Amino acid sequence: MGKSVYSIVLSDEVVQAVDEMAYRMNTSRSNLINQLLAERVSLTTPEMRMREIFSLVGQALDSRFLPAPQASDSVMAVKTPLKFKYKPTLKYSVELYRSFSGKAGRLKVTLRTQSEELIKLTDRFFRDWSAAEQKYLGKFFSGGFPCEIAPKSYTRDFYEIAGNGLADREIAEAISEYIRTFDKAITVYFENAADPAHAKALCEETYKGYLRKGVSIV
Repeated sequence: MGKSVYSIVLSDEVVQAVDEMAYRMNTSRSNLINQLLAERVSLTTPEMRMREIFSLVGQALDSRFLPAPQASDSVMAVKTPLKFKYKPTLKYSVELYRSFSGKAGRLKVTLRTQSEELIKLTDRFFRDWSAAEQKYLGKFFSGGFPCEIAPKSYTRDFYEIAGNGLADREIAEAISEYIRTFDKAITVYFENAADPAHAKALCEETYKGYLRKGVSIV
C-alpha cells in the first residue's frame, strides 16, 4: 500500500483535536488521519494489521511476558525476567514491515544487566543459538543465516517462507512461538551453564524441537 502527498483544508480546531489524539497514541498527525479515513471507508491499512498482529501476540504469550512501552504502530516489546542471581531482564522487541511478505519483520533481544559474568554467559548463549540457526537454516540464505550479535543483544529478521502471504493470526502465532522457544532455550541454557557443552546441546535440541513443529516464518 503506497503513500502520496495530498493537500487538504482542515479547520484549526480539527487539527488541534487530531494532534492531541495523535500525541496520546504516540503517532503522527498524518498517520492518524490516514487511519481515521481508512476506518471510515472500511479499508484495512498495514498499521491496522500491525495492531491486530501485536494484539494476538500479546494474547499468545503467557503472563511471564510483560508488555513494555510501544514506540510506534510498527513495534511492540515485551520483557521477561531471567532466573539468575542478578535478576536480569530480557526484552523482546518486534518490528513488523508493511509488506508482510518476504522479509516480514525483525526481532531484537536485549539484556538489561551490568554484570560482566552475565554478559559473557548471555553472549555465549547468543552465539550457540546463532550456530543452531545457521546449521539448520543457513543453507536457505546466500552467505549464511543473517543475524547480528552485539554486546547484550541478538537481532534477526523474520522471513515468510510460504510466498503467498499469511493471515494475521498465522504471523502472530509464528512470532509468539519463536519468542517462547528462545526464552525456553536461554532458561535451560542458564540452568546448565556449568557444563557449556551440555548447555549448547540442549540449546540445539530446543531449536530442533521448534523446527519440528513446522514453521511458516523463519
